[in-house]
Amino acid sequence: MPLSIQGRPDEAHGIGVIHAALDAGINFIDTSDVYCLDDSEIGHNERLIAKALAAWPSADVVIATKGGLERPKGAWVSNGRPEHLRAACERSLLALGVERIDLYQLHTPDPGVPFADSVGALAELRREGKIRHVGLSNVDVTHIREAEEIVPVVSVQNRCNLFDTASFENGVVAYCEEHDIAFLPHSPMGGHRGHPRLAQHEELGHMAARLAVTPYELALSYLLAVSPVMIPIPGATRTASIQSSARAADISLSEEDIAALERMFPEAVPA
Repeated sequence: MPLSIQGRPDEAHGIGVIHAALDAGINFIDTSDVYCLDDSEIGHNERLIAKALAAWPSADVVIATKGGLERPKGAWVSNGRPEHLRAACERSLLALGVERIDLYQLHTPDPGVPFADSVGALAELRREGKIRHVGLSNVDVTHIREAEEIVPVVSVQNRCNLFDTASFENGVVAYCEEHDIAFLPHSPMGGHRGHPRLAQHEELGHMAARLAVTPYELALSYLLAVSPVMIPIPGATRTASIQSSARAADISLSEEDIAALERMFPEAVPA
């Protein structure tokens, strides 16, 4: 997302960041049609990814995208109407340059549209072969259960990090574990506001120094350690950042390390 919203780098730099991710062994890329400045350039991030992959033809990558939002004048507005989701999916197919999208996620429930209608639109697109798998984002357990009555759900993408632990507390992560659903924590290092909080956390900094990692790598490694269904999706605008994030997958935290982190961030302890 940071490669396509306000403050984004130029296209060549963005492609370089994506190539750095691929070179680091990352094989799952999450995007959305609305990762852009406004409605005039819907699909900006998808087109950037497609261009980067075209220059890296040997890449074996799963691409996940989302539909269900609009960007009028740069705002973020939900639109879960079936006709919008169908049109959004068609645009994403063109932007990504594929015949079928690996994982298509409902970006958020639309309070003005019955949830079952939005999910039903994705189920129909799946039956037509335009998407392979269906995922949900910004949902609770009730949403997941309702969706599963309509279509198999393979992933859930909610905000989750050491500071934002609602998906632990409300049972979403536990439900995903029980039902073998991938959980994709977005903003896994706290998002725009959380980054400085991590950098300024004294205890976390001491622990990171002891383990010879960065606080950001430590935050990612914690999520990977506490659940087998976790697939964090950190953003990046610099090659060094995505390389650092990739290194988090190789960090082995001991039980003592995990316990120490949970003492620092008691609200992060899984329910």
